[in-house]
Amino acid sequence: MRLIDRIAARLGFERRDAEHPSWAGLASGPGYRLGLSTQAAENLSTVNACVNAISSALGYVPALVYRRESNGVRVEAPTHPLGRLVRCGANGQQTWPDFLEHLISSTLLTGNGLAVIDRTANGQLAGLRFVPWGMVTVAELASGRLAYDVSDGRSRSRRYLEGEVVHLRDRTDDGRIGRSRLSRAAQTVEGVAAANTHAASFLKNGASPSGVIEYPNALSPEQVQNIRNNFKRRLSGASNAGETLVLDGGAKWAAAQISPEDAELLETRKFGVIEICRLFQVPPPIVQAYENNTFTNAAQAGLWFATFCLAPWARKLEAEFARTVFPTGGPFEIELDLSGFLRGDPETRWAANKIAIETGVLDPEEVRQVEGWNPRRANSPAT
Repeated sequence: MRLIDRIAARLGFERRDAEHPSWAGLASGPGYRLGLSTQAAENLSTVNACVNAISSALGYVPALVYRRESNGVRVEAPTHPLGRLVRCGANGQQTWPDFLEHLISSTLLTGNGLAVIDRTANGQLAGLRFVPWGMVTVAELASGRLAYDVSDGRSRSRRYLEGEVVHLRDRTDDGRIGRSRLSRAAQTVEGVAAANTHAASFLKNGASPSGVIEYPNALSPEQVQNIRNNFKRRLSGASNAGETLVLDGGAKWAAAQISPEDAELLETRKFGVIEICRLFQVPPPIVQAYENNTFTNAAQAGLWFATFCLAPWARKLEAEFARTVFPTGGPFEIELDLSGFLRGDPETRWAANKIAIETGVLDPEEVRQVEGWNPRRANSPAT
């Protein structure tokens, strides 16, 4: 029996082996009967850190709108309505980074992120409104399309059809509704939660093992309860750690030894951090887990994070915008520019730029553009 299973059994959690049992607040998945909601899952610091790292990074990177010309050349289109939303705010309450953080966080935690597309009377894009997934009910129409009934929290709802919403989803089981990766690995996540609960209980008792009070004579139930209450009030809790124990009436204190399970708890919690990072494809140094960190792998963590975690989510978001926000078959597209994460260290980057100039792949002005600098001629004084 694994340590996580022993801890869960000690805390009274019941394991279920049904194929698709319900897990409150998340999609279905096997695990312990913990009933974790998305808010409870975020109480795990590693879950919270991974979600924040991914959503904040994607909200931070530049979002550029391009128009693809007939010859295949892409030209930036800053005057497009979506470009205005990126610069001025997705809606009246949220900036673009705020909007993306909410949309992506919801997708990471519940498997689905939804935003309503607001348009003017002539169909022009006017705004994007994030909708918490808990306020959404999805129905399948006779045509096979999905309808989204969005509640306003006051017993009223409004229906939106596909094309009227941005529906970002994690990997699905049916191709329609996303399923949270937290629910796919429910046993892992709830095992980490069980270990944290056990650790909190251990610290609440002053990080001291339990023990037994022995009395030479029999005690009535009332006396036993009084002794237990007094002992708990005077000596339990981290603030009472180190207090002197005084016993009378011939009582003796026999301390229980720390079990092997308690001794392994710290290592179990460290391993839980790695397990959660693995679920979200986030390198541990990104969430300040530096146990096995070196200068070499720290430099590569950002590149790994961008390549294997951020880039897939950016591509998924770009594809969903192309499907819903822009007209079908139109020339416009959005790109989340991850080049800042992919540049590597300055010495390597400038050596590569030098080779590109010497071999004629790029000229100096193109290198300046890649680095985000204005053209040199634009900085020259007027003649």
